[in-house]
Amino acid sequence: MLAGDLPRLIHAAHRGKPTFVIRNARVINVFTNEIVETNVAISGDTIIGVGSSNKFSCENEYNAHGAYLAPGFIDGHVHIESSMVTPASFAQVILPKGTTTIIADPHEIANVAGAEGLKAIFSLAEDLPLDVKFMLPSCVPATPFEHSGATLTARDLAKFMDEPNVLGLGEVMDYSSVVSGAEDMIFKLQCFFDRPIDGHAPMLSGRALNAYCLAGPRTDHECSNFPELKEKLRNGMVILIRMGSAANGVDEMFDGIVSEGLPTDRICFCTDDKHLENIRSEGHINHIINAAISRGIRPLDAIRMATLNTATAFGLRRVGAIAPGYRANLVLFDDLHTIEPKAVFANGKLIDPNATIPSPPVPDSVKNSVHAAPIGPDDLKLKAKAFMPMIQTVPHQLVTRLVSGNVPTDENGYFVAKDGLNKLAVIERHHATGHIGIGVVEGMHVKGGAIAATVAHDSHNIVVVGDNDADMCFAAETLKACGGGFTVVSNGEVKALLELPVAGLMSDAPVETVLQKQRELLEAAHALGTDDACDPLVLLSFLALPVIPEARLTDCGLFDVTSMSFLYRNDL
Repeated sequence: MLAGDLPRLIHAAHRGKPTFVIRNARVINVFTNEIVETNVAISGDTIIGVGSSNKFSCENEYNAHGAYLAPGFIDGHVHIESSMVTPASFAQVILPKGTTTIIADPHEIANVAGAEGLKAIFSLAEDLPLDVKFMLPSCVPATPFEHSGATLTARDLAKFMDEPNVLGLGEVMDYSSVVSGAEDMIFKLQCFFDRPIDGHAPMLSGRALNAYCLAGPRTDHECSNFPELKEKLRNGMVILIRMGSAANGVDEMFDGIVSEGLPTDRICFCTDDKHLENIRSEGHINHIINAAISRGIRPLDAIRMATLNTATAFGLRRVGAIAPGYRANLVLFDDLHTIEPKAVFANGKLIDPNATIPSPPVPDSVKNSVHAAPIGPDDLKLKAKAFMPMIQTVPHQLVTRLVSGNVPTDENGYFVAKDGLNKLAVIERHHATGHIGIGVVEGMHVKGGAIAATVAHDSHNIVVVGDNDADMCFAAETLKACGGGFTVVSNGEVKALLELPVAGLMSDAPVETVLQKQRELLEAAHALGTDDACDPLVLLSFLALPVIPEARLTDCGLFDVTSMSFLYRNDL
């Protein structure tokens, strides 16, 4: 709805005719937490009336036959690039699941291509049935402890503040710079002080959390347990409970909310990063709603958490509810306790779940983005240290543990992958600097090959894990040759490959092609021994992100996130 539409819509609501009516629905009112059997009248993309007593006359009608009608669901924090498809294809997958609005942080493509990346993702998200709002990426690069493809300063971001769908400042991951008062970070926070600012503060507590909240971030999607959630709520933060492809473990938080009777009006939902195959099989925001209900959250509260709460947190005035003046984004379903959408309406139009949503052409500025220096097996040798520090993965979590121990070596004292330990390498791929970080990881269980990706949050260098240097080098060179993506190799042979030519992050191939390639990758990765209960591709892609505790590997070396310091560097 535009301001110029107001006279027409007022007339349609008072005396005129709607363009579309949904009859005989059990409408979920998120303002009063009640269910009302009624009709909903729509004109264009806007709801103009709700009520069974209103005499809505319309030739274009949809009979809900008593099904529940809820506002369209909102994903409070998501990176479209992590779906590995363009915005149009992403919309094609999540709309049938009931998600009609997303709040996207494009820091993935910005870390590769800077301002040109932002322009590209804005253009690719235009004119979609999915309502895409953006938060400008605050941390490009994510930290000063790695090398990314670009840098965005506060002045760079200010140029995009007035873009139509920009809401505010994206997740402030570099919490160390916030609490230490780093000049450029403070400048960014000041620029967006009166607009929504997303937080990212895993395990931050006490006085550091006080300073962080005072600085402006008002949401957090990194809680990993109930005490952390409760402390952040007490500090005035809005909590986004996240369920993506790798970040789960939310049962404790739901259980705590129920057992202590916490109000849920400042709790929302997000996926952050979730692969298309998982969305197709499990659902999207509806999957989180169902998880909440299964742990004792009342259904209407869970639906409000997925709709009005999120809209309120981000200042969205026309989405998140079913009432006059709100956008006609609606979800119809039969079971209040297990939400499986049977019909979805976006901007007043019924979504065809089998239809292809056309995408604008991909700008040349975000193609051909892999520029890594050549590497050979000798470049990946890692001299073992006494009681060597290493990364230990945590099942179903993005957090890791920093552990130390003796590692197996060859006769020359170099690390050899075995006994549950793999070699991990991060190779700078933006400017051919030759920087390579090398470390040891426990929990990936790769045997007889290697897995590599140019999706390596957030600087998106090449990350590769394996049990032999030859396959690790081959995997990295395979991605360099195809312009980026994911690959699984074994004995010098490519077992699976998903090419991601858009910034090394996304594919412009049809959704079904991408899904098939993802399935082949997962099957090939599991054939090398990775855990069937998790997504090793998502897990691998986060092992280079030095803002999630406790240990990460960047292209500079092994990093202790807790102390914000290197345990050792390979780039010196």
